[in-house]
Amino acid sequence: MKKSFVATLLLSASFLFAAEQNARDIMVKVKNRPDGDTRSSSMEMKLVNKNGGTRVRKITSFAMDVGEDTKTIMFFQYPNDVKGTGFLTVNYDDVNKEDDKWLYLPALKKTRRISGKSSKTDYFMGSDFTYDDIGKRNVDEDSHKLVREESANGFDYYVIESTPKKEGEIFSKKLVWIRKDCDVVEKVEFYDKLGKLHRKMISSDIKKVDGFWTIGKMVMENVQTGHSTELLFLDPKFNVQLDSKIFTVNKLERGL
Repeated sequence: MKKSFVATLLLSASFLFAAEQNARDIMVKVKNRPDGDTRSSSMEMKLVNKNGGTRVRKITSFAMDVGEDTKTIMFFQYPNDVKGTGFLTVNYDDVNKEDDKWLYLPALKKTRRISGKSSKTDYFMGSDFTYDDIGKRNVDEDSHKLVREESANGFDYYVIESTPKKEGEIFSKKLVWIRKDCDVVEKVEFYDKLGKLHRKMISSDIKKVDGFWTIGKMVMENVQTGHSTELLFLDPKFNVQLDSKIFTVNKLERGL
């Protein structure tokens, strides 16, 4: 009887380990989905308050992969009160190395370095995306579990639960819906420390551009405040000619 109990425990542990490994493998596939060595895009950011009032911002963005790391820089072009604002990120593949993030505010003529905790809990430019959301979160910052597989809207999905390994995150867990046919994250639900739904992100207009699967629209809604942010990715381009020197604080401060 004792041997049977121990065997059952070992079998259960092996099953859980396999499920976690499978979930991590799926998340790695999402991270490594081909998107070219360089990218550029025009973006429109729409901020919508709970009463339906909107503010629109226009952004130009560039990105470059350097080995397994990724550098991204974006410049706000419109309206005038944010024009010239820039954001530079260097996302490191090494989970033990903290990503670098800088925000340039032209009104203050000052560049602010976004620290680790702030990047995970502060919201980017009044939007519903944190600084961490704007960057690329390392797969191994979270533990992953395959909750189920399901079909909806003519597509098949993996549903994965991801739980932060360290304290200081804005969420206690998130549920991620990944389309099996293209390894694109279509939906994410973020839960707060009390286990209540906090934010919900939906991706749409998912299609191939220049042979790469691309998201055309992304909406992040804070279900607790009623505020939401819509991002439109306009004219995305891949494997464009970019000078690596644009991904510097000096260029961030000089602007386009």
